[in-house]
Amino acid sequence: MLNAGEKVAILVGAGALAATDQVIAIAEKLGAGAAKALLGKAVLPDDLPWVTGSIGLLGTEPSYKLMTECDILLMIGSGFPYSEFLPKEGQARGVQIDLQPDMLSLRYPMEVNLVGDAAETLAALLPLLEYKTSRKWRKKIEGWHATWEKTLEKRALAKADPINPQRVVYELSPRLPEHAIITSDSGSCANWFARDLKIRGGMMCSLSGGLASMGAAVPYAIAAKFAYPQRAVIALVGDGAMQMSNMAELITVAKYWRQWESPKWICAVFNNEDLNQVTWEQRVMEGDPKFEASQNIPDVPYHLFAISIGLKGIFVDREEDVADAWEKALASDTPVLIEFKTDPNVPPLPPHIKLEQAKKFASTLLQGDPDEAGVIVQTAKQILGAVLPGGSKK
Repeated sequence: MLNAGEKVAILVGAGALAATDQVIAIAEKLGAGAAKALLGKAVLPDDLPWVTGSIGLLGTEPSYKLMTECDILLMIGSGFPYSEFLPKEGQARGVQIDLQPDMLSLRYPMEVNLVGDAAETLAALLPLLEYKTSRKWRKKIEGWHATWEKTLEKRALAKADPINPQRVVYELSPRLPEHAIITSDSGSCANWFARDLKIRGGMMCSLSGGLASMGAAVPYAIAAKFAYPQRAVIALVGDGAMQMSNMAELITVAKYWRQWESPKWICAVFNNEDLNQVTWEQRVMEGDPKFEASQNIPDVPYHLFAISIGLKGIFVDREEDVADAWEKALASDTPVLIEFKTDPNVPPLPPHIKLEQAKKFASTLLQGDPDEAGVIVQTAKQILGAVLPGGSKK
């Protein structure tokens, strides 16, 4: 099947984390492109031009195109549950590799189901595959990748009030130390983790796979530091999750950090005074304006709390200071909390906007959203950044 396919798409998940070399070898032989479920983000480096990035509502446009145009789907170690982002039934033939038999064909009707460890199964499969001499499909994927990278940059550099949250992760990516570990909480910060964070070989990352459990990022980052005390660890957290439980977990950091081989441990808080992911879900999925009684949350000085318990605190409310803040935090000899004052009206745009979503969003504005002016401005900037030459940075 894989030899017969002309447009092979690979989807990797957490089950492929120990199979990076084998996945790359298979993709090169088949001229395939590869998308990543969020828990499989560290399987493949993002600087490979045929890696399309994350998939799903928090995913990328190239991953969406990869799935809508492929004729073969090879799914490796993934239980990715959102079938609407996979090829349409009947469009592509499917091959799946998973350790758990009950996961096979659960998300997509596969023709060939292989029960086994990802690395071992791919190693056995590799000699049976023929090298695809035509690279037309691969070049198409690489074109999508290159265009998307430019779009992401334009979106991240678009001005916001006071800070564009995409800019926070955009500036972090090139400054990540080798073998860094990055965790993300649930919420709108997971969008920027999924799209704007560029993973290199040897790095690790994770978040709550169900995307609904808030409060995971700081405990995950603490656990990562105990497991790998010599590595730099960075947690990306929204203010809602910070108030729920993550602030208390900073006390754990304050208690134990002197035992770590390296003190490089950073918590980055996106303070936008909004339960932002749900606010945008209500706007786009339900057509409801922001309901301030449930969505507004207190403005807490997180950096001052960190200082009060013996950690380093940095406050950033200007976009031109974002890069410098990351550099100071990464050079610190004490664990750091950086509080970024971010704009809640920057939309976490899905990779493909459906007509129904557009109608719901229009309905939201017609009903009168309390942040209507900012929402319109920032949504326009993000969309224009994708479709207009040169984008919009003003």
